[in-house]
Amino acid sequence: MLKRMIIMLILVTVLFGGIFGYKAVGNYFMNQFFDNMPMPPAAITASTVSAAQWQPAVNAIGSFAAVNSTELTTEASGIISSIRFDNGALIKKGELLVQLDDSVDQAELARLKAAEQLAKLEQSRLERLFRDKGVSELELRRRESEAAQASAAVASQQARIAQKSLYAPFDGVAGIRQVSLGQLLTGGTTVVSLQSLDPIYLNFTLPEQQLALIEVGKPLTVRVDAYGEQAFNGAITAVAPGIRESSRSIEVQATFANPQQLLRPGMFARVSMTTGEPNTVTLIPQTAVQFNPYGNSVFVITEQDGQQVAQQRFIRTGEARGDLIAVTAGLEPGEQVATSGLLKLRNGAVVNIVENSQAEPSAELTPTPANQ
Repeated sequence: MLKRMIIMLILVTVLFGGIFGYKAVGNYFMNQFFDNMPMPPAAITASTVSAAQWQPAVNAIGSFAAVNSTELTTEASGIISSIRFDNGALIKKGELLVQLDDSVDQAELARLKAAEQLAKLEQSRLERLFRDKGVSELELRRRESEAAQASAAVASQQARIAQKSLYAPFDGVAGIRQVSLGQLLTGGTTVVSLQSLDPIYLNFTLPEQQLALIEVGKPLTVRVDAYGEQAFNGAITAVAPGIRESSRSIEVQATFANPQQLLRPGMFARVSMTTGEPNTVTLIPQTAVQFNPYGNSVFVITEQDGQQVAQQRFIRTGEARGDLIAVTAGLEPGEQVATSGLLKLRNGAVVNIVENSQAEPSAELTPTPANQ
């Protein structure tokens, strides 16, 4: 019995040992196969490092604002008797825009003028009597005071009537009126907006590090989405005296001539201001750069043993414009860098450069998306 047990254990050990041994040998040769299997070349697109002349510039975003802008209202209340402007019309300073019914006030003014005239006649009569010593000086002074009060009442009533006439305080363009003829208008109700458009202000901010580049009179150029790449030229006319503590930025205001009124208050603007002479920069597409906290890098394509091989190289980048970025250190013009398929690459990887315009990312200084 014992002998058969021993023989069975030996057979089981040999059987399982053979199975595990076969599995171990198979895994070993499989790992060797995959470790030594040649990797197929990675399909990528590439771009040649180029050099170009770039004009140093400060870029910012801002918005336009009217030199003068107000919501016109009346001080007095009353029924609107006439509206003397059209929506969107050019308005001259001093032009009458809205007239409230002032018939009652005009009648009161006539009464006060009559009282004023009578008071002045009484004053003149007492002055003659005083010269003849027919009345006391106190009586004369009382009549003079009454005449002055009557004149003040007339002036007060004339001012009250003037409050029922709305005049333009400056030249500008009228907005869309908010009232109608015959409407009861209460004091302080907005009648219409009025904005002067020529010239026009542009307000924007810059980081405090660029304060030394800003000075009154410095020219700048802006572009707005409404007119594509059309440029508008202006000049800095004011710089805020202090820096915003919350953002460490400084407020700047420029003024633009706007005779055709193409620029409107509230428009978004892209600002560009040159800061020096043009200089030569090394350029590559931004898609070629791997941006990392520990440093930016690219894959440079080199020739080795008749094959194209990718080698990772760390670079120092500078200003970016459009699809391009300047490289200040690490690359030379004429070298080739991978621009797509970077996730498939590693140091020493064999690559196959695909010449496909649809697969190749755009690399333009002023890219224009297809949906614009």
